[in-house]
Order: sequence, then structure tokens, then C-alpha cells
Amino acid sequence: MTMYIKDSQPSALSSNAEKLPTMYDLPSEDPEEPGLPDYFHLLQSRFLDDTCCPGTYPSDRVLTGSNVNLYYDLNHVYWYKRPDWFVVLDVPWLYEGKEGRLSYVIWQEKVSPTVIVELLSPGTDDEDLGLAKSVANQPPTKWEVYERILKVPYYFVFSRYTNQLRFFHLVKNRYQEQILTQPRVWIPELELGLGVWFGKYKGWEREWLRWYDADGNWIPTPEEREEQQRLAKESAIEQVEEERLAKESAIEQVEEERLAKESAIEKVEEERLAKESAIEKADRLAQRLRELGINPEDL
Repeated sequence: MTMYIKDSQPSALSSNAEKLPTMYDLPSEDPEEPGLPDYFHLLQSRFLDDTCCPGTYPSDRVLTGSNVNLYYDLNHVYWYKRPDWFVVLDVPWLYEGKEGRLSYVIWQEKVSPTVIVELLSPGTDDEDLGLAKSVANQPPTKWEVYERILKVPYYFVFSRYTNQLRFFHLVKNRYQEQILTQPRVWIPELELGLGVWFGKYKGWEREWLRWYDADGNWIPTPEEREEQQRLAKESAIEQVEEERLAKESAIEQVEEERLAKESAIEKVEEERLAKESAIEKADRLAQRLRELGINPEDL
């Protein structure tokens, strides 16, 4: 008979579990490459997509992108930058009207982004904030591409760690940081503003970048619009039901008033008939007394 003896030694995994790196030590599939999208980057980009609804162009002429390679130099066709999020106006959402884009190629599209948003990550701060130095015979820095080549008029940098929004406006072909008295910036070309909103998105409550309208109202997400429509539909149904009940109540009141009026008329008629009956009875009695030789007026 074969006997199986359970290994009494603890497994290497359990014994070393406390020494294994966490997500903070392994920020991406390549620990040597900083700034790859984390969960916040993915959700924040999706949130910007969900609430970016410019009134200036139809939805199929507004292109948004996140972590999409943006090729910018015809002389160096493989040089690219990868903004965390950007929006381009008056460009079809589908490539040639039929396919989703694999990248965004400036020399083919011939339209630069109107807005670029970078989400600060450890190791990319200098690059995002224009502090990194360019290197000879190497691609220009992100800042140089956005400012001098693409000439993106609105450039935002947001830190998930401090929740600080910084805004750089292109003035005379150079970025000038605008001091924000409140974390909101209106963009006339989009007829939208970008600001910091505190709330819950996809179950995560924190500060988020979100678009708002000319009245200062935050643009709802598709889920919020669906919920608003559902509530509006329920409210309309309730209003119709209230109006129906109010109408029925009014009809009942009119009917009650009609019945009360008829009852009053019947009562008056009954009193009239009773009075007439009493008079007739008195007349018959008087006539009978006269027949008996008695003057009823002497009684």
C-alpha cells in the first residue's frame, strides 16, 4: 500500500508573502518604465470622455483619445507622444468614417488637439511640467511638442496626489501658466469648462476632472443621464397620475355638489308639498265645520 505523507514544511510563497512587492512597487508590466496607466488614469480618462460634450460640433465630429500614440513629425515618422487625454475638434470620430483609430497622425489629420490633459505620475513630473531638458538628436520633450509643434492652446496638468489642477495657456506661441482662483477653466472653443469635482465615479469617491456647462452645471455621465431620464419619466408618470386623481376628485366634488343641490331642491319640494298638504287639510276641515254649522273662524 502506498502512503502519502503531507509536507510539513511551510511553502515558500507563504513564508515570503510579506516580502513580496506590492502594487506600489510594481506600477506596470514593466517596472522600469514610469508613467504607464494605472487604474486612476484609466477611470479619469473615461470620465473625461463621458462628460466631454461640446456644443460647438456634433458628437461624430469630436475625437477624444487617451494613451493613444500621437505622431507629430513628418520628418521623423516614428516619433510620437502619448497624452493621457486629448480632444480634437471637427475631426470624425471614426477613421475615414468607418474604423477606430490605432493612432493619431497629425500630417494626415492636419488638426491639432484643442486640449491636452496630463495626469502626473511619479517619474513623469518633469516631463509633464516642462522641466525636462531636450537631448540633441533625440525626440523633443513632451512640453516642446505640445507648445511649439502642435501648438495646443489649452494644456492641463492634474495631480491625483495633491488634487491640484494647473493650467497652461498658449500665448504668443509660449505656454503661460494661469493662476486659478478656483479649479475651473472655461474653454470657449468647446463651450465647456474643465474643473475639479468631488464625488463618486465608478464607485470611487475622490476629486476628479470633469466638464461643466455655461451655467456651471457638471455635465452628466451617460449613466447619470439615464438615471435622470428614469427619474424624469417617473416624475412625469406621477404627475399624470396626480392630475388624473385631481380630475377624478374634481368630478366627484362636482357630482357631490350636484347631488347636494338636487337634495336641497327635493327638500324644498317636499316642504312645499307638505305645506300644500297642510293647507288642503285645513281647508277640508274648515269645509267640514261649515257643513256642521260651525264657523271655523270662531274657533
